[in-house]
Amino acid sequence: MSEAVGIETILNSDLSLFQAVKTHARGPEGALPITPEMLVRQPSGNLFGLSQNAGMGWEPGRLNDPEYLILSTHGGVRAADGTPIALGFHTGHWEVGLLVTEAARELRNLRATPFAGACTDPCDGRTQGTHGMMDSLPYRNDAAVVLRRLMRSLPTRRGVLGVATCDKGLPAMMMALASSGAYPSVLIPGGVTLLPENGEDAGKVQTIGARYSQHQITLEYAAEMGCRACASPGGGCQFLGTAATAQAVAEAMGLSLPHTALAPSGQDIWLDAATRSARAMLRMTALGIGTHDVLTDAAIHNAMVVHAAIGGSTNLLLHIPAVAYSAGLRRPTVEDWTHTNRSVPRLVDALPNGPKNFATVQVFLAGGVPEVMLHLRNAGLLDLRVMTASGTTLGENLEWWEHSDRRRILKQRLRDLDGVDAEEVIMSPDRARSAGLTSTVCFPSGNLTPDGSVIKSTSIDPALIDADGVYRHTGPARVFLTEEAAIAAIKQGSIGEGDVMALICSGPKGAGMQEIYQITSALKNLPYCRHVAVITDARFSGVSTGACIGHVSPEALAGGPVGRLRDGDTIEIVIDRKQLHGSVNLVGEGDERFTPEEGAMRLAARSPRPDLAPHPGLPADTRLWAGLVQASGGVWGGCVYDVDAILQKLQG
Repeated sequence: MSEAVGIETILNSDLSLFQAVKTHARGPEGALPITPEMLVRQPSGNLFGLSQNAGMGWEPGRLNDPEYLILSTHGGVRAADGTPIALGFHTGHWEVGLLVTEAARELRNLRATPFAGACTDPCDGRTQGTHGMMDSLPYRNDAAVVLRRLMRSLPTRRGVLGVATCDKGLPAMMMALASSGAYPSVLIPGGVTLLPENGEDAGKVQTIGARYSQHQITLEYAAEMGCRACASPGGGCQFLGTAATAQAVAEAMGLSLPHTALAPSGQDIWLDAATRSARAMLRMTALGIGTHDVLTDAAIHNAMVVHAAIGGSTNLLLHIPAVAYSAGLRRPTVEDWTHTNRSVPRLVDALPNGPKNFATVQVFLAGGVPEVMLHLRNAGLLDLRVMTASGTTLGENLEWWEHSDRRRILKQRLRDLDGVDAEEVIMSPDRARSAGLTSTVCFPSGNLTPDGSVIKSTSIDPALIDADGVYRHTGPARVFLTEEAAIAAIKQGSIGEGDVMALICSGPKGAGMQEIYQITSALKNLPYCRHVAVITDARFSGVSTGACIGHVSPEALAGGPVGRLRDGDTIEIVIDRKQLHGSVNLVGEGDERFTPEEGAMRLAARSPRPDLAPHPGLPADTRLWAGLVQASGGVWGGCVYDVDAILQKLQG
C-alpha cells in the first residue's frame, strides 16, 4: 500500500485551492440580545459564549433561550444514509448520535438551546483477551472525569441529558450525571441490537476461536456466524450483560424515563425516548427538580433490588457504589448486597441466565424494567415515594404503566413476532419459583477469600447442582498468572475435568481487574469443561456462565492468600444457591486433607509465590488508577477516586 501512494500526492495540492483562501468573512447578521445589566454583571465568558453561538449559526434572536447540554458516548462517522465512513469501536455507540439529534431537535422546538459534546467509549467485547482489557475498568473513571469537566465547561447550562449504551461509557455517564446536584439530568439509554434471524447471539459468537480449536465447528461455520451475530448496526449486546444491566439499573434509579432501557436501537420507539427525555428535562426545570432529588439512598436501594430481580451482571457491584459515591450518598456494602439478593426473587429469564434465555429486546417487549417493578411493588420490595426523571414518583409511574396501552400493545407484539408470552420472560414470584429461578448473586468467603468474592450462582450448570440446591466441587488448583497462559491451556486441552483454574495477578494491581470472558466462554462451550471451576481476582463479563468466582479479595498482589496457592493444592468450593451462602477454601496439599481452619493457618505460614508480578503489559496509567482506587475503598468501594481518602494518605 505504501508503494502505491506517491510522495507527490502527499506534498502537492490542486493550485486552485491557493487562490480560494480568504482572511475575512461577513459574519452573522443581526445583533446579540444583550442588555446593559448583562454587560455590567455577567462574566466575560457568558458574553463571549453568545458570540460563539452566533458564529456557529444559531439565530441571534434566540441566543437567550435556556441552554441545555447533551453529552453522549458517540463514536464513528456515518453518512446521512447510515453508511459507515469511519467505524466506531462498537455498535453500542455507533447510532447514539441519532438520539442526540432527536433530543436536540425537540429542545430547539421547545425554545431551548441545545449543546452537544461527546466522550466515546471502548468495547469490552473487542478487547477480550487483549492488553486493551487492562484499560477497560480504569477507563470508566477517566470518562466520568471528562464528562464532569465538559458539564462544568458550559456554566450556563440548565441541565444535562446523557446518552450512553455500553459497559463502561454508560456507568461513566451515570457517575457524571449523579454529580449534577441541583441541576436536573436525564439519561437516555442507547438500547440493544437485534438477534439474527438465523445465527448466534453476540455472547456465544465470541467463543468461535475456542470451539474451532477443539474441532467443534468448521471454519466456514465460524466465518458465517461471526458475520451475522450483530444483526442490526446499533445498540448493546443481546444478552443481559453489563450494558443491558446498566441500562436497567439507570431506569430503576429514576435517572431514565419508564420503559426506555433495552429499546431496539435505531427504531422509532427508540428515537421517541429521546424526544420524551428532552421534554422531561424541561419539566424537571419547571418543577425545580434536581438530580439530588432523584438520586437518593432509596433510589440506590431500588436499583439494587431491580438488579437482583433481573439477574444482572456482577459488574454492577462496581458501578452502583460508584454512582452512589458520585451523588454524595452512602456506598452499599457486601452485607447490603447479600441481604438484597437473599430477599429479592429473580423474575427474569434472559440470556445468559436461562432457563429459556430470551434476548434483551424480548425483555423490552415483555415490559422491561417497569414490568419487573410492578411485581416488586406488589411484593413490597420497593420505595415508591422516590422522585424520578419524569417529574413524578415511582409509584405514580407504575400506576401509569399498569394501565397503559404501551404495555398491552408491546406484549401482544411479542406474541405476534416470536410466539412468546410476556409472562414467560418476566414472571411473578410464584411463577419464577415454579420455573426454578433462583436468586442471582452469592458472595463466598473462606480462607482463600477473606475479604469476599462473588459468583453468579444462577449461571452454574443445573446438572452440577445437588438435590439440596448446593454446588460442591473439590479439585486440584491449576494456577495461572496471566490470562494468556490460562486460555492457552484451555485451547490446548491441558485442563482436566475437576480442575480448579486459579487466575491470579489479574486484579486492579495486576492487570487492571480485567474481564475474562474469553476464559469463561471457552469453558462453557467445551463439553468436559463444565466440570472445571474458576477462581480469580479479576472480574467477569455479564454474559459469563459457569462455576466462576471473581473479585477474590484481597487480590494476590495486595497480599491476598490466593497469591500463596500452588499447583496441586486441593480447593473446595461450596455454593448454596437457595440460601446464598458460599465458601472457597484450601483443604489439602498433595494427598493430605485438612479443615478450612487448618488451611487458613497453612496459607498464613506460606510465603507469597515468588513469581507474583503485575502483567508485563500493564500501562502506567492503570497502575496509577489501581493505587488510587486501593486508597478509596478498593473493589468493594466501587473502584472510585475518594478524593478525601487519597489526600489524607498523601499527606499522612
